[in-house]
Amino acid sequence: MASYLSDHQARFLDELIAWLRIPSVSADPKFHDDVLRAADYLRLRLEEAGAQNVEVCPTAGNPIVYGDYLTDPGKPTVLVYGHYDVQPADPYELWTSPPFEPVIKDGNIYARGACDDKGQVYMHVKAFEMMMRDGQGGVPCNIKFMFEGEEEIGSNNLEIFVKANKEKLKADVILISDTGILANDVPSIEVGLRGLSYHEVTVTGPNRDLHSGLYGGAVMNPINALCQMIASLHDENGRITIPGFYDNVAELSAEERAEMAQAPFSEEEFKQSIGLPATAGEAGYSTMERTSIRPTLDVNGIWGGYTGEGAKTVIASQAHAKISMRLVPHQTSAEITELFQQHFRRIAPAGVTVEVRPHHGGEPVVTPTNSVAYRAAADAMETTFGKHPVPTRGGGSIPIVAMFKSELGLDTVLLGFGLDSDAIHSPNEHYGVFNFLKGIETIPHFYRNYAAAQ
Repeated sequence: MASYLSDHQARFLDELIAWLRIPSVSADPKFHDDVLRAADYLRLRLEEAGAQNVEVCPTAGNPIVYGDYLTDPGKPTVLVYGHYDVQPADPYELWTSPPFEPVIKDGNIYARGACDDKGQVYMHVKAFEMMMRDGQGGVPCNIKFMFEGEEEIGSNNLEIFVKANKEKLKADVILISDTGILANDVPSIEVGLRGLSYHEVTVTGPNRDLHSGLYGGAVMNPINALCQMIASLHDENGRITIPGFYDNVAELSAEERAEMAQAPFSEEEFKQSIGLPATAGEAGYSTMERTSIRPTLDVNGIWGGYTGEGAKTVIASQAHAKISMRLVPHQTSAEITELFQQHFRRIAPAGVTVEVRPHHGGEPVVTPTNSVAYRAAADAMETTFGKHPVPTRGGGSIPIVAMFKSELGLDTVLLGFGLDSDAIHSPNEHYGVFNFLKGIETIPHFYRNYAAAQ
């Protein structure tokens, strides 16, 4: 297996780079044809690797690429999920190389989607190819692949597809690589994810933009109002002020928090990596806890009025913001969405009206660490990294994990290989060549361990 990987790693990288050149941005309609090209590229690579029943399945939005390799109904079945759509690359001027002209430098592949999630999806395609070709036992499990093109915009059509294809997707466990490890010498497996509640808000004042000299001081400025409203969403201790927001938050015991603190983490390195002199957040919790086991509220974008070159003295008619909340067990996106809508409308000052439009959400999850599948993944990492992985709670959200549990009854193993420093969703996203190849090396061990334990 190692020799096949060594012999073909240059080709594997070339194929990934060709895929990364396709700007499969799901959020922007101008890239629609590129999203379809990216799906077809994935279909072709799955077929070449030896997958059966490969198809590009249409949905009301972007298609889902499906394929399988069914060896024996008596063997366990693993459903592999990932996504081939990517975040917008804006602002382009902050990239050191064009986001859709991938380059390898300093041991990293720089491109939009390099880590999230094309690079990690492609590990599974090449790991499968390697099992098919290396002549050392072949494929020990039944495998089903399902890769979607709408993860970055809320997976709007995935649940519809899953509900309509439950027999086709029947499996024993789901395997996802859309997460990361603590460090290249500290392997880890995420066992928890935060949920999400995402909104766009609009504050409206006068019926048109007004001259700030003629009207300033006599009317409520929507931008000022929006800023005041947003500022009030946290108190002086960093706690969210929405009534009822913390009612169902799962509080970890002192013992659980002490166990979390054993994971290697440097506060100084964390600050240096993002160029900040200090961290911030909810009082009474460490940085690791704030980014994993505590809920958050952040403004993701804010705009209104004149933002062009030079000056234009206006009071804008409208101001807008995008606001997201990360949720923890046992919060639900429906509950928090309703609480946010009610509170944000309630705190609006006189002179403006408020519209709150929910965008998408997802539920927090905690996956078991005592399952056969988790042990198979942990042992696979120990084989290839030489160290037993640390179980961690992730700060991000993969909303479909909870949906898979409710609709298919399946737990998920989050076998990711990215790093926090990979700048996903940011300019200069990258993915380590080491991590890409290590994933390809590790994934076959998961299948063998999982099959052997059944």
